[in-house]
Amino acid sequence: MSDETGTPDTSAGSTGGTAQDDSAVQGSGPRPEPLRFFGTSWVDHDNGYAARRAGAAVGSLVAAVVSCLVLRFAFDGVRIAGTGSFVSVLIVAMFAICSALAFRNTWEGFGKRHDPQRQASLRGLLAIGFVGSLLAYFFRSFTEAPGEKLHREEYERAREAHARRATRRTGNPSKKKRPR
Repeated sequence: MSDETGTPDTSAGSTGGTAQDDSAVQGSGPRPEPLRFFGTSWVDHDNGYAARRAGAAVGSLVAAVVSCLVLRFAFDGVRIAGTGSFVSVLIVAMFAICSALAFRNTWEGFGKRHDPQRQASLRGLLAIGFVGSLLAYFFRSFTEAPGEKLHREEYERAREAHARRATRRTGNPSKKKRPR
């Protein structure tokens, strides 16, 4: 994992080791990248995949509701402090805008890999809008494991590339007839 962005350094379908490690295992090919909360159960939809999806949906919704309650208590504290209506409107607008941006960013992240530099620069904004990210997980869990589509596409490409490489290397090259 990258320390800066919290995202894996390898893409789905990576072989997970060095060329020397992989050459020791005959027939090794690309391995699927595990998803958070799902591991590699997303590949064949086995090992409790449906229950995990339901759990991810319920868990993210519960976390979003609890987070909204905590934000409500924080907002009440600001209001009790008597900061005025302008500050209250700014706080509500800040959380609403940051949550919308976090939702959009998280939702797009399910379909394509983000630029690590951009993610690092957005870290503060996305932390403020964490409710939007939780809601994106909730809604995406209805159709698939969050990020499954991206990982499946990368894994299929890696498998196809591995199959092409493996079929080209059939036979003993020293027995190949050479033109004279």
